[in-house]
Amino acid sequence: MTSISYVQQQHITRLCVRCGLLLMQYGAESAVVVDLSKRLGLALGMNSVECSLNFNAITLTTICDERCIITTRDTINQSINVNLLVQIQQIVNKTEATVDDNELTQRATLAFDELDKMVYPTWLVSVFVGASCAAFAYLNGGSWSITAVTFIAGMVAMLTRIYLSKHHFNPFIAVIVTAFIASLIGSTTYYFDIGNNADIAVASSVLLLVPSFPLINSFSDILKGYVNIGIGRAVFTYMLTLSACVGIVMALGLLRIQHWGF
Repeated sequence: MTSISYVQQQHITRLCVRCGLLLMQYGAESAVVVDLSKRLGLALGMNSVECSLNFNAITLTTICDERCIITTRDTINQSINVNLLVQIQQIVNKTEATVDDNELTQRATLAFDELDKMVYPTWLVSVFVGASCAAFAYLNGGSWSITAVTFIAGMVAMLTRIYLSKHHFNPFIAVIVTAFIASLIGSTTYYFDIGNNADIAVASSVLLLVPSFPLINSFSDILKGYVNIGIGRAVFTYMLTLSACVGIVMALGLLRIQHWGF
């Protein structure tokens, strides 16, 4: 194998940590982040790659010809994008399958530069989120009027959440405001005596705030030995849930609804 220079090793190290950062930012579990980052480095000619994760940072070390390069990067949570995670896995698989290519590092870098980060339009996401909340209400015995109110509440709440996220609001504040608006709209079923069961509308309107994916990842991390980051993700998930509860209670308190759920 051709000897790898220090500059080339730096390039490979940056590429590996970039791989890990993207995986963390877009919702991959810790085992996948570590595995793919290591595999990419080894495929590009490193003798060893070590990766350590924290809740909001990644530390990666590459070793080649007894040279050791360590780098640390902060990570920022993005919306979950499984399509992007699959693309990164395909790049790593393709890199591993390629042999005797002196431009392999450049090809891998170009592949990361050309990642398709396209997301669905905001209006489309909001419509489908509203539809899912409405379907939940209907399946739980809500009438068509309850279903319609839930659809509007879920759609408006999702539009609000996306807007606040794009403007970099604190995620907990964003969830509180979103839950407040969803509950406020859902609670109109009490005041205008809409449908057969107003409680269903209020409960179904905040369905979009259930942090199922992060919660599953936190349990998976803990079970696979990544206890620190698993606990961090679990605490973050519980705080999101608490924030949603605060928003709901604020809306019900403002409207003086004391009998919800009874």
